[in-house]
Amino acid sequence: MATPLGWSQGGSGSVCLAFDQLRDVIESQEELIHQLRNVEEKAAHAKTKVLLAKEEEKLQFALGEVEVLSKQLEKEKLAFEKALSSVKSRVLQESSKKDQLITKCNEIESHIIKQEDILNGKENEIKELQQVINQQKQIFRNHMSDFRIQKQQENYMAQVLDQKHKKNSGMHQAHSHQRLREK
Repeated sequence: MATPLGWSQGGSGSVCLAFDQLRDVIESQEELIHQLRNVEEKAAHAKTKVLLAKEEEKLQFALGEVEVLSKQLEKEKLAFEKALSSVKSRVLQESSKKDQLITKCNEIESHIIKQEDILNGKENEIKELQQVINQQKQIFRNHMSDFRIQKQQENYMAQVLDQKHKKNSGMHQAHSHQRLREK
């Protein structure tokens, strides 16, 4: 077996003793290192536990906020749905009213068109009647003119006949006077 560097090959008992002591020191250092590692692990574990507790606290706070916001969102959603339903109902009512008004307007417009057709028909009848009246007036004027002419002719004839009659009767009287004288 080779002698470790710096050791003299003396008595094997002292080397063994030194070697055993050295091994004991190494083992105790390894034990100390192992304990230190355990302490470090425990410290790291404790630190991790503290960090985990803080993160869990943050998580719980965030979950609480999420729950509050979820409840608020649900309330707002319900309020929105109620408002939307109300608006939809109003829109339907207004749409129904609008449809009724359009229908009524169409009915009125149709009635007006019928009345206008009737009125146009009546106006045409009136125009035709006016033409008939104007024709009748013209015929009447013509008859009146003819009547006046006839009357004037009759008056003239009557005057002529009257004058003739007077003349004849004057002559007749004169003849009868003459006859009387002659007798």
